[in-house]
Amino acid sequence: MPKVWISLGSNQNREYNLQGAIKALRQHYGNVLLSSVYEGTAIGFDGAPFYNLVAGFQTIESPHKIVQVLHSIEDSYGRVRTNNKFTSRSLDLDLLTWGELILHEKGLILPREEILIYAFVLRPLSEIAGLEQHPVLKQTYQELWSKFDATSQLLREVYLKF
Repeated sequence: MPKVWISLGSNQNREYNLQGAIKALRQHYGNVLLSSVYEGTAIGFDGAPFYNLVAGFQTIESPHKIVQVLHSIEDSYGRVRTNNKFTSRSLDLDLLTWGELILHEKGLILPREEILIYAFVLRPLSEIAGLEQHPVLKQTYQELWSKFDATSQLLREVYLKF
């Protein structure tokens, strides 16, 4: 059964929305492993700071089905979808990896490119799955994080219990 990693983020009613998302993920997928939660400034727009973390679980569901489940959870917490990627959001759940699968389809790219771009994705992923390798680069997430320049993407660990 493939191991799946997803990123979770919110900058609106952050703790409530993330708690609800994690509860929904656990109801649907069972045991869900969670990273620490990190607070960071909004990137690409002026907005409230985000809380972000990474969650992992195993499932036989296809990547497409997982994305449907994630969108359903987002929708249940008031997610408004726009063409603007850089905007505030109640809940943002993104499929990062599905086992070692490399996939390039319209609307679904695995591994997700944001892993290598954003500290709020790579840092918690390196914490929770540090010894796993990026399917394309064949470097561990710890190695990738150690080389990452996060000076313009400062994060602060937030102690929340889910």
